Amino acid sequence: MTRLETLKENIEKVLGDQATKLTVALNELTIECAANDLLKLVKKLRDHKALKFEQLIDLCGVDYQEYADGTWQGLRFATVYHFLSVELNHRIRLKVFATEDDFPVFPTLVEIYPAANWFERESFDLFGIMYEGHPDLRRLLTDYGFVGHPFRKDFPMIGNVEMRYDPEQQRVVYQPVSIEARNNVPRVIRDEGFHNG
Repeated sequence: MTRLETLKENIEKVLGDQATKLTVALNELTIECAANDLLKLVKKLRDHKALKFEQLIDLCGVDYQEYADGTWQGLRFATVYHFLSVELNHRIRLKVFATEDDFPVFPTLVEIYPAANWFERESFDLFGIMYEGHPDLRRLLTDYGFVGHPFRKDFPMIGNVEMRYDPEQQRVVYQPVSIEARNNVPRVIRDEGFHNG
């Protein structure tokens, strides 16, 4: 039995029905669970002697709005977690979908994995995903006055506002974007009517 098969078998035994889906692709195991089972499942991943995923490597938000060329029928927002067992030398990916597209919310993992702190802030800032119970959920990469979440699929490519320093007011001011919309897709891959001539 390979290491990946052993890990999959252990995950199935330990998590049971809490793991709603297990997928092996490209020699990696991805599990899915319901958002309301997230904390219980993650504690099992960390604490069970057959798993020992003591390190959260990364987490990121995902917007599935235009996934699979717009044919995606599932929930829109997910958080994807990557865990490492240093002792057992295993890696695993956990994908959890938010139950509501209008206001995606997950429980924070900061109490279980302190490394989740800034990762959750980044996911909140870029995707608008909330992490309930987070000790300091505020923007991390965009400016405090920034409107919207720039990694959402429906966020305009040129943004909504721009900022500049106003010497008369002696401060930074926000104003509507003054950039003209243009097509940035290279001509060689555009479908619309370009003619050689």
